Amino acid sequence: MNAQLETTTMTVTRYMTELGRRARVAARRISSADTGTKNTALLAIATALEATVPSLLAANRQDLEVGRANGLDAALLDRLELNEARIHAMAEGLREIAAQPDPVGEITDLKYRPSGIQVGRMRVPLGVIGIIYESRPNVTADAAALCLKAGNAAILRGGSEAIHSNQAIATCIRQGLSAAGLPTDVVQVIEITDRAAVGELLRMRDYVDVIVPRGGKGLIERVSKESRVPVIKHLHGICHVYIDDRADLDKAIPVAFNAKTQRYGTCNTMETLLVAEGIALSVLPPLAQQFLEAGVELRGCERTRAIVTDINTAIPEDWDTEYLAPILAIRVVAGLDEAMAHIATHGSGHTDAIITEDYSRARRFLREVDSSSVMVNASTRFADGYEYGLGAEIGISTDKLHARGPVGIEGLTTQKYIVLGDGHVRR
Repeated sequence: MNAQLETTTMTVTRYMTELGRRARVAARRISSADTGTKNTALLAIATALEATVPSLLAANRQDLEVGRANGLDAALLDRLELNEARIHAMAEGLREIAAQPDPVGEITDLKYRPSGIQVGRMRVPLGVIGIIYESRPNVTADAAALCLKAGNAAILRGGSEAIHSNQAIATCIRQGLSAAGLPTDVVQVIEITDRAAVGELLRMRDYVDVIVPRGGKGLIERVSKESRVPVIKHLHGICHVYIDDRADLDKAIPVAFNAKTQRYGTCNTMETLLVAEGIALSVLPPLAQQFLEAGVELRGCERTRAIVTDINTAIPEDWDTEYLAPILAIRVVAGLDEAMAHIATHGSGHTDAIITEDYSRARRFLREVDSSSVMVNASTRFADGYEYGLGAEIGISTDKLHARGPVGIEGLTTQKYIVLGDGHVRR
């Protein structure tokens, strides 16, 4: 289907409605597909990607040329770029998803009731998932694979800056689906770049069961505000590490350093360090020195700057900022209660950690901090689908319904009650 032809021969609304209709039909088919068929499709897509490297690179060069002409910055161009290693990584990711257990059809909690019936729950697909994302073409393959393995149909809307790359990957996806005997409408990649297509997707309640946005804060805010379809999302990641006054410094310093510096531009990177006043004089000078040597700009409260004098002053906005950069806010607090109060006020519900050797305080932190991941003596950078053993993830959700934390294959399913009887009637 030619994208330009489509935008001139039918309205965006008609185009999107047709995609939705076809996705709903395909969802019924893929929901009943067995594990072997789904895995066959995933492996065939991986093979197609590796067999068409030159075509994928040529399509990506078109996007890069347009991106440079439009003034995309170096970071966006890097996310947009495909090379042979990244294409092979996409293919390997598909194979890893194929190797993951299939949650669809799993029956749990099956119990006999006094009436003699058995009641349990079965895991089933969500239906049709709309995914809206930016820049990275690899998301096209990852999202398609996760939805497919979970038995869902998918409508994918990548950024206009990656249109040629995404369509080239979509061709490989269609080849893989066909090779497995599945309808190609199981995964549809929107071919038009008109921004109105996003608005239509967000209103398609008759055809789409859930929306997953992956991208910057602006995209996620728009989706959250406009969508009439349920959304799985996280808006931003303001993650904290609290160093308790009963922490082991040999653990606290490397954990806090890693939480900030292992990678700066991720949603599970620490943005605020909280330090108990009883240990601040011991931990802050050596830790601050490590951060400064690594090129991290430190912004501290008055009590922090009384201990480490050669850093900037933190302003109120710093406690509410996701930097995604080598900048760290530091606050000295009285103890655990003040640390948890700070997190409750300024946190985003993503990932927060405590460093302590006190079992009771660790348990309180785990119980009372209301975030999607809460950690003891570990770097926040572990909040990741692969690290949690989920395989690839569609994103990290800070919502409480329907999924929370890293959303892998199981997070793209739901459960229904099942009842087993043998001629039972209610009396």
